Amino acid sequence: MSRPEHTVLVRPGSFEPVRHFYPRVLNAQIHPLVRYFMDLGNARIIERYHHLHPEADRDAVERAFSTRTKRFHWGGADLFHTTNEEGHRRMVVIETNSCPSGNKSMPLLLEREERAGYHELLSRSFLPLLARRGLPNGELAVLYDKNPMETSAYAATLADLTQTPVHFVPCFENDDDPKHRFDEQGTLHIRTADGDWVPIRAALRYVTQRPWTRIPPISRSLIFNPVLVCLAGGRNKLLAAKAYDLFNAQIAGDGLAIHVPETIWDVSRGEIPIWVRRMGGVAVVKNPYSNAGQGVWTITSPEELEAFMELEHHYDRFIVQALIGNVRWSSRGHEGRLYHVGTVPGREGKIYAADLRMMVGNGPSGFFPVAIYARRARSPLAVDIGGGQSSWSMLGTNLSVRQADGSWSTESERLMLMDSRDFNRLGVGFDDLVEAYLQTVLSVTAIDSMAKNLTTQKGRFRRKLFASLNPDPTLVDEIMHLPVPPDVPSGPSSSPQLV
Repeated sequence: MSRPEHTVLVRPGSFEPVRHFYPRVLNAQIHPLVRYFMDLGNARIIERYHHLHPEADRDAVERAFSTRTKRFHWGGADLFHTTNEEGHRRMVVIETNSCPSGNKSMPLLLEREERAGYHELLSRSFLPLLARRGLPNGELAVLYDKNPMETSAYAATLADLTQTPVHFVPCFENDDDPKHRFDEQGTLHIRTADGDWVPIRAALRYVTQRPWTRIPPISRSLIFNPVLVCLAGGRNKLLAAKAYDLFNAQIAGDGLAIHVPETIWDVSRGEIPIWVRRMGGVAVVKNPYSNAGQGVWTITSPEELEAFMELEHHYDRFIVQALIGNVRWSSRGHEGRLYHVGTVPGREGKIYAADLRMMVGNGPSGFFPVAIYARRARSPLAVDIGGGQSSWSMLGTNLSVRQADGSWSTESERLMLMDSRDFNRLGVGFDDLVEAYLQTVLSVTAIDSMAKNLTTQKGRFRRKLFASLNPDPTLVDEIMHLPVPPDVPSGPSSSPQLV
């Protein structure tokens, strides 16, 4: 994708499915089991989960699904379908994304609603937020730095739902001529193609690459989702790990937990070899603030560790996680060794690692599923590691590839749809979808809770607390240079970011 030079005004009636879905998706028929899951509703999902997990408090499960988040309204978890040496299966959260992709990869549930999940998310989650008091006067916008296929769909769908034009605004890193700015009151303004600056009362944000470098954590204009959510864990794996840990302590008595790989946080570069040895010589090292598959290194040999240590890094802190690989070369943590269930073997007998993306929205009635898709790795899982084979080719599932000019391409041939063909190959059943949904709900709620801890009663970002929880001077310095809105009283009459 080349960088567009101007803001585009998207008008009602401009949604065209061929522009907003992968070509494979347009002709795909959704798998009956996935359709059944998407249509089931939270009440019956709760009954099913409690039936299979009597150790979980039913009221707590019901509260989880009915929770109304305060800031994290739209999220997606990437999960691995794992098992252990005793054959106990588990859906494990690898990361949770604020403002995730997903709708372009989801076959239609209803043929008559061609806007599919775009319509579902905006109508059930975004539009109710527009009704809140305290928003500034202004127009509507979509901000983006990648994924024009989905972001333009949100702009077209929002224009249809509101019957007003929507500004489609590029918002790239290191842009010498930015198309947006915030005033001293925290109101977003965007520059049109004619050069006029227009105030914005609400904007959907699909700005995913270090968004805190150009959007403040909290603003007066409604930002869906606010960058505060990214800092609290939605684009910050270090703080996400702490959010999961804190939330798990709160819900342990209810028989619930967010399942994550064993994670060591606040690791300096020099400490990484020590923790890799502690995990048996195999581990995953992550730059906490990257996404789209960038800044993740799978370490399964001394050569891969040495190659990582020779790289230059922008940030000062990392996280080290237990590696989920094959049964003979996964990390051994406190709860034993987890490895990929993997795809159903094809005719050649090969099994691939795959992840599952569960995308959810949150509205007045709580959580609801929006889209599901899966991605497989480039190479099949090897029985043993050796021979110079890249572990990332066997374990890396993200489809995004960053080009030398900063643009993005997608390896869509590794996308696995929820259709009658790919879903069967994935090896996932109905109860696995239920577990994935609950894990996503819990992880989003945990990060939303962390976001609440990072604001004062007056709705200000608690910078000193954030610096204490996330002791990375480079990151903190990036945030400190952004405009700070004045105090806004919290409560139902204030803007959505501050309530």
